[in-house]
Amino acid sequence: MNAIEVQQLHVSYQDKPVLWNIHFQVPAGVNYAIIGPNGAGKTTLLKALLGEVKPALGAVRFFGHPLDEVRSRVSYVPQRQLVDWDFPVNVLDVVLMGRYASRGLLARIHRSDRERAMEALASLGMVDLASRQISKLSGGQQQRVFIARALAADADLYIMDEPFAGVDLQTEKIIVEILHRLKKEGKTTLTVHHDLTTVNEYFDGVIMINGRLVACGPVAETFRHDNLSETFGGKLPILESVIQQSHKNPVQK
Repeated sequence: MNAIEVQQLHVSYQDKPVLWNIHFQVPAGVNYAIIGPNGAGKTTLLKALLGEVKPALGAVRFFGHPLDEVRSRVSYVPQRQLVDWDFPVNVLDVVLMGRYASRGLLARIHRSDRERAMEALASLGMVDLASRQISKLSGGQQQRVFIARALAADADLYIMDEPFAGVDLQTEKIIVEILHRLKKEGKTTLTVHHDLTTVNEYFDGVIMINGRLVACGPVAETFRHDNLSETFGGKLPILESVIQQSHKNPVQK
């Protein structure tokens, strides 16, 4: 079964087309990236998948069902800059929010929920900061907190919007380890990603968009110069030699 199926998706803002004729499938149990230039509609695509933006046309299925039927199986990590980090709450409280996805907004938090939240923090090296106010965290720590919140939900699909943006090398390494661990557990991840030099190392497949779908599939088949040139309009932020080298020396994921 596919984790995500998108059919003929069209999205407009005030009658201006932003995405059109988007169609792809993401198999279950893989790590996929979404790439494209600034303004290509990557974040809009995620919002359309998650029901935050209503498409003008098209259908989205998760594990063969509409989102409302399997919402507890889908977890989301938003862009860090879109979050109000001055909100008076500590790290553990934020991570516990992930438990409501499976238990419901009105559910009481139990000891088992706190244990699961602490496990998620431990996987990201954040246990010592559980009681710290989120406004006191660095950018990399903030990103780890929201990933821990997603992990606490025990979902089957993790959708992440630019989790590597503006983080330190240690945080990036931890996030990559999380991606690979989730795959080993049979989970699926879909990540908006900007660093083209690491696509082959971090992901199994790639979705390339620029308003419309350019290509979708395994990295070895899809992450090619012709598709990149079409996606980025010929202005590639990556050398062709880097692409060639990545295919000569694929990383085992």
